[in-house]
Amino acid sequence: MLITRQGCHLCDEALASLRSLGLEPELRDVDSDEQLHSQYDWRVPVVLVDGRVVAEGRIDHKALSRALETP
Repeated sequence: MLITRQGCHLCDEALASLRSLGLEPELRDVDSDEQLHSQYDWRVPVVLVDGRVVAEGRIDHKALSRALETP
């Protein structure tokens, strides 16, 4: 899952990075969900796997690949 917000260039970069790894994440807008907003407002983009944060903020492609264990 990718927690994002409209107009966030870092979110766009995170989505592109995930897609380049062959992944199509579920997208959730932090501003349309009170619970997500209270948890992740200033941390977007946030990549979650099974409810666990694996990356947030400015996401490094190589670190994301390692966190997701993709080649």
